Amino acid sequence: MTHRQILFIIFGLMAGMFLASLDQTIVGTSMRTIGDDLDGISLQAWVTTGYLILSTISTPLYGKLSDIFGRRPLYIIAIVIFLIGSLLAGLATDMYQLAIFRAIQGLGAGGLMSLALTVMGDILAPRERAKYQGYFLATFGISSVIGPLLGGLLSGAPQILGITGWRWIFLLNLPIGAVAMVIVLLFLHIPHTKREVRIDWWGVVAVIVTVVPILLVAEQGREWGWGSWGAILCYVLAPLGLALFIVVERRMGDDAIIPLKLFKSSTFTVATILGVLVGFGMFGAMMTIPNYLQIATGATPTQAGLLMIPMVLGLMISSIVSGQLISRTGRYKIFPTLGTGLLVVAFIYMSFVSADKPVWYVLIGMLVIGLGLGQLMQTLTIASQNSVGPRDIGVATSSSTFFRSIGGTLGTAVVFSVLFSRLGNTLLDAFTNPEIIAGTQAAAADPAVQANPANAAILQVLANAQTDPSSLGTALSGDTSFLVGADSRLSLPFVDAWANATSTVFLVCLAVVAVAFVLSFFLKATPLRQRSALEESAAEDAAVKAQLAAEQAGALVLPDLPTGSVPVQKPAGQA
Repeated sequence: MTHRQILFIIFGLMAGMFLASLDQTIVGTSMRTIGDDLDGISLQAWVTTGYLILSTISTPLYGKLSDIFGRRPLYIIAIVIFLIGSLLAGLATDMYQLAIFRAIQGLGAGGLMSLALTVMGDILAPRERAKYQGYFLATFGISSVIGPLLGGLLSGAPQILGITGWRWIFLLNLPIGAVAMVIVLLFLHIPHTKREVRIDWWGVVAVIVTVVPILLVAEQGREWGWGSWGAILCYVLAPLGLALFIVVERRMGDDAIIPLKLFKSSTFTVATILGVLVGFGMFGAMMTIPNYLQIATGATPTQAGLLMIPMVLGLMISSIVSGQLISRTGRYKIFPTLGTGLLVVAFIYMSFVSADKPVWYVLIGMLVIGLGLGQLMQTLTIASQNSVGPRDIGVATSSSTFFRSIGGTLGTAVVFSVLFSRLGNTLLDAFTNPEIIAGTQAAAADPAVQANPANAAILQVLANAQTDPSSLGTALSGDTSFLVGADSRLSLPFVDAWANATSTVFLVCLAVVAVAFVLSFFLKATPLRQRSALEESAAEDAAVKAQLAAEQAGALVLPDLPTGSVPVQKPAGQA
């Protein structure tokens, strides 16, 4: 394919990936407004969980089906499903409907993310792939920045063109999706040879039985209680589902939704485990830092989105540079080690955050995190794709994305569990610190502070704590809006408690990425192939046809004479 054709395809794939990645970030800052408008703020977790479960489960299914039926039709189906879900979500009238429609969105999003990388594996050789995948990471980074900004702006508008502002968060996907659809229909033409294989529906059931309980307990465990009957049921179902999955996949062989033969490659196995660990650290940072910026530094959701730019810049710079180096040299082993090493350094640095640290201190840490992540995301995908045959590119890519999503989900659940578990102790420490509490008490007794309406909510929280000290432990577990605009002396104990709890979260992320750093030394970097998956598949097909033709025609070999073979005599005068 020409460079121009490749770029057109990339633009279409980027538009699809932008849809899925933007949808993960734009909803967060607007969920409170949506919950208030639909009278169901307590149900907001199910809106997130429904999307997450369907997108994670559908990822390997898209990979397998695209190997069977081709990338183009499956990518088109993914876009259509996502747009239908977006339209329905924009028309939802209650939170239950919104949760169901978001799940439909997730069903489409699972294909948009994984198939984009799979198509890249088809049309580009591994060495060239690294150069172009920087565009996708840039798309992911841009959506991470403008998502919170758009979410805050749209949800803050009462109406836009006669439609409630927050509904545009979902309706905005329609024109973007239309552009992606047109580009895909016009330019995404990839040759495909249809194969007669079995579809592993029992494997899909086994994945659901394994993954859904894990994600449910990860998302809802804090609400249910980790020892509740619901949590215990999830603990039992997940291992049973995993056992069923292994049995089914063994029986299905090459037709399995996640063929176990992939894990015979040490490169694929190590890259997959690294993906889980990196996903944990990445989502742990991306979910924790915006909250820290808003609560500990007083940034608005829009400002917090802008303050994430250093991480995005670091991610884009390192992904582009590492991609160019991989393309030119064909070597990539150093990047997982260097990337995880930078994450270790970054989380050590971030573990020292405190209430008195300036904003620029956090920005430096985010830059280093971005520099580390940019070398990992595309490199691990390339390693996974390069470790399998051309016909398994789709299932290998989707499997890699699938396990990384699980790591990210677990990372999100664990860091929030640690954060809110630590808050009770850090709040107690803050309110027993003489230096901190002296300023708080002085401010609370100041008539000017008492007369300021912006301090009314936090003064009420402090008054409640005097009559019921136990309420202090949960003061930051629900609505934290009482900190907005309050006198800094009144909010200092809460800010200090949040910062100290967040530092513990960064230590947890440090432990995980440290394991990834050690594991990176065991990644066997097989030489990157020089041809794309399409070229290799065509070459394999040609070789098979030639072999069959030779077998049908018979071997053109002279039989041996009874006395043995007779050497061929060269004519005189020839060398």
